[in-house]
This record gives sequence, structure tokens and C-alpha cells, in this order.
Amino acid sequence: MGRRDPEEGQLPAPVKPPDGGWGWIVLFGCFVITGFSYAFPKAVSVYFKELMKDFHVGYSDTAWISSIMLAMLYGTGPICSIMVNQFGCRPVMLIGGLLASAGMILASFTTNIIELYLTAGVLTGLGMALNFQPSLIMLGAYFDKRRPLANGLAAAGSPVFLSALSPLGQVLMEKFGWRGGFLIMGGLLLNCCTCGAVMRPLDMGMKRKMEKTQDKYEAKEMLPIGGKSEEGISTTDGNKKAKKAKKKPKKGKKLLDFSIFSNRGFIIYTISKFILVLGLFVPPILLVNYAKDTGVPDTEAAFLLSIIGFIDIFARPACGMVAGLKWVRPHVSYLFSFAMLFNGMTDICSARASNYTGLVIFCVFFGISYGMVGALQFEVLMAIVGSQKFSSAIGLVLLIEAFAVLIGPPSAGRLVDALKNYEVIFYLAGSEVVLSALFLAMATYCCLNRGKKKEPPPEKNPSAGGGSDTEEAESDVQEAEERSSDNHQLAHSTDNAMVATSEEANHVAEEQSREGGGCPEGDGEVLARDACNTDQTVERDRF
Repeated sequence: MGRRDPEEGQLPAPVKPPDGGWGWIVLFGCFVITGFSYAFPKAVSVYFKELMKDFHVGYSDTAWISSIMLAMLYGTGPICSIMVNQFGCRPVMLIGGLLASAGMILASFTTNIIELYLTAGVLTGLGMALNFQPSLIMLGAYFDKRRPLANGLAAAGSPVFLSALSPLGQVLMEKFGWRGGFLIMGGLLLNCCTCGAVMRPLDMGMKRKMEKTQDKYEAKEMLPIGGKSEEGISTTDGNKKAKKAKKKPKKGKKLLDFSIFSNRGFIIYTISKFILVLGLFVPPILLVNYAKDTGVPDTEAAFLLSIIGFIDIFARPACGMVAGLKWVRPHVSYLFSFAMLFNGMTDICSARASNYTGLVIFCVFFGISYGMVGALQFEVLMAIVGSQKFSSAIGLVLLIEAFAVLIGPPSAGRLVDALKNYEVIFYLAGSEVVLSALFLAMATYCCLNRGKKKEPPPEKNPSAGGGSDTEEAESDVQEAEERSSDNHQLAHSTDNAMVATSEEANHVAEEQSREGGGCPEGDGEVLARDACNTDQTVERDRF
């Protein structure tokens, strides 16, 4: 996907998403990748207490590990976009799986916190980024009508893995220590390579169909059908060349398309996501240590993340199904705003939870709202920019969100160290999420919906240059259909010409035998060709 044709230097014609078939295997791979990418930075927080004891650092220092992972996941978005557009999704994901595993394995041998930042933070974060973004691109390529449901199911990988990795991490730390736990986690990340191997590019099917059509065309062209029929073929080729000459020349795909910043919807989405990320990841990262500080045992504190994950498992697919309804899908951005508002109010209302029961109630509502946000965030982006520009759009959005990730959790950790009070952190995080929800809803209504009502529909100007990627994709599909139709018509006309030639030759031979002229054999062939000329001229006109 996104690779250039080595022979023509242009992108292959886009293929219609199958909405099933091998796409379900791709969906499962995306499910696993999403689970590791989002759950792993949160599950690592189980080891923070042991890391603080071994390296004699504060909580804000250990919180940087999760922040660096998330920052690499987001900040390397443009690099991932360039690599995917240049090499395709499958090779990039295989390399990413190896890097993610190597980072955790090397982290098990570190001797100070800086080395932990570079291995578990930078290297593992980069590996997960090279898996996460290409998997979303492939999911968008394989699904269209069922895309909201597919996004919801793939996003469910995050809570499933979070509910599994947190207790697993606690067990591994108790039996093998944090070093043994990191080593085993590194082995688990090798499964990302398997998921990358199943990401089969869609353009392979189109190439096979075009090769079959070309073979049929060449077989018909090699048949001995007479000089006039060859003229008919040359006339058809001339018409096809004339169509291509009139057509605007296709441009090679940009490695990173910055033209999406001219889309107002994309600007609004990016700003709201930046504000959202400032507070979205703070509660789950601080939750385990908050529970431990209130006197909750370590095992029960780690189980709180499992509760969020368990609720999240059902919330994401359910929200994806709702977003796929005909009357909801055109207004999916408002549903996304409601999900963010729900999440922010959950943080604010649960800020004073001081016992285990209160924390469990918080985890239930947070899991529902967090699942809704996770299921809708990339569906909204796909709806705004389209599948053709999604690879560039997601890279740029993740880069901008990386700054918010580097600001949010570390700042919250410093406030905890300074104030020794988690209540303020929950109020602050919830307010940021609510602000992002209000901004997205109001900006979408005022800047987009009202603008559509006032502005008349733009007239299509075929002579205008600089068409969008969607228009180029439509022209590519139209060209492929015209080529297939021309080849079919050429084969039909060629068969008619051959039948007409044999019938005319037999007719002339019968007339000569009746007249008793006994003309030479060569003359009979000339007469047969002359008789065929008129019929072939008619056949040529049909081209």
C-alpha cells in the first residue's frame, strides 16, 4: 500500500475496500497491535514502585517512562507516514516489532533511570509506533461501510490487553522481579512481527486482474486477422492514447501531504485532540499509585486497571456499532464530543473518591467513557480527511499530540510530588477533557455546519488543476474500467472480423465455381481480401 509502481513511477489504481474476507485477519492483527500500543505504557506503571526503590528516584521520574513511550508513539507519526508511503505497511511493521521487543529486553539490563528512558522509553516506543500507525492505515484500506465497527473492534484491543497485562505484570514482578518481568514482556512484543506479516497490501489483487486483461489483449493482437483489422487495432490504440493525452497527468504520491492543513475540519480536530491528550491519560497512569497511597493492597490496586479494561472491552465495539448507524454516522463528531464530555465529568465527579468502593465506581464510568473516546477518535479523523490522505493526517496529528503527552503526565507527577494531593490532579485533568469536548462541538457547529449552509456548492471545473487525491483516485478507477472495456470490445470486434473474412472468401469461391471461370488460386485470395475490406471497414468504424 502506498508503494510506487517501479515501471511507471506512479501509484497503482486504488482498490475498493472488500469490507470482509482477509480484512478480518487484518482486523485481528490491528486488535493486537492496538492492545500493545495503548495498554503497554499504562501496564508498565505496575513496576514504578520497584523502580523508585532501586534507582532512588521520585514518582515524576518514573512517570517519564510511560510519557516517553506515548511521546514516541505520537511524535514519530510523520516518520511512520513517510516510511509507509515509501516502503509499505508490512516491512515497517516487521521492523517495528523487532525494535519494540529489543527495547524491553535491553531495559532488563539497565543500571540507571536514563538507560531505562532510552531503552524502554525511546526504543520500545518507536517500535510500537512503527506498528500502530500502519495497522490503522491497513484497517482503513480494507473496510469502508463497516469501518466504524472495525475501528471499534480494533480499539477494543487496548482494554483487553490492559486487563491482562496489568495482573500479569504484577505476577511477573513478584516472581521474577522487574528485570525478569521486562525480559518476558519483551518476548511478548515479538507477536507484533506476526501481526505485521498478515498485513497483505490490497493492490496485489488489482495487479493480478490487470495482468490477466493484458494477457487477453496480447493474445488477440497476435492472431492473423488481416491488414485492415490491424489498422482497426491501431485506430483503437490511437483513441486510447488520445484519451490519456487529454487526461491530466498523474502525480506520484507525496511522502507527507501538508495540504490537509487547508481543511478546517482537520484543524479543529487537531486542536481538540491536543487539549484532550493533556488530561486523558493522567487518571489511568496515576490510579494504581493513588490507590496504594490510600491503603489499598498492591494486588487490588492493580486490579483497578483490569476493571477499566473489562468495561472498555464492551464499550468500544458497542460505540463502533452505534457510530455506524445511518442517522449517526454523518454526525459522528458530535458523538465524539459527547464521549469526551462524559470522560471529563467522570474525572471531576470522582476526584474525591477516598476508598476502594469509590475507586471501583470511578473505574466503571471511566471505562465506558474512555472506550467511547478510543473507538471514535480515528473514525472521526478518517471521516474528515478520507482514506487517501489518512496516512499523512494521522502522522501529523500524532506529532502534535506528542507535545501534549510530554506535558500532561509528567506535570501531573510533579504536582503530586509537590502537593501530595491527587484531588487537584483529577480536577485539572477532567477540566482539560471537558474543554476539548466543548471546543470540538462548538467549532464544528459554528465553523463547519454553518459554513456549509451559507456557501453554495462549488462548480466542477474540469480544466482546473491541482485536483485532490480523491479525484485522482476516481480518475484511476475510471481509467482501469475504460481499459478493461476497450480490451473486451477489441476482442469482440476481432472475432467478428475473422468470421467476416472467412464467410466472404467462401462466398466468392462459390460464385467463381458456378460461373466456371476457374481463376487462379492467388486471384481467389485477392478477391477474398477485397470482399473483406468493406466488411472490415464497417468493423473498424465500430471501434
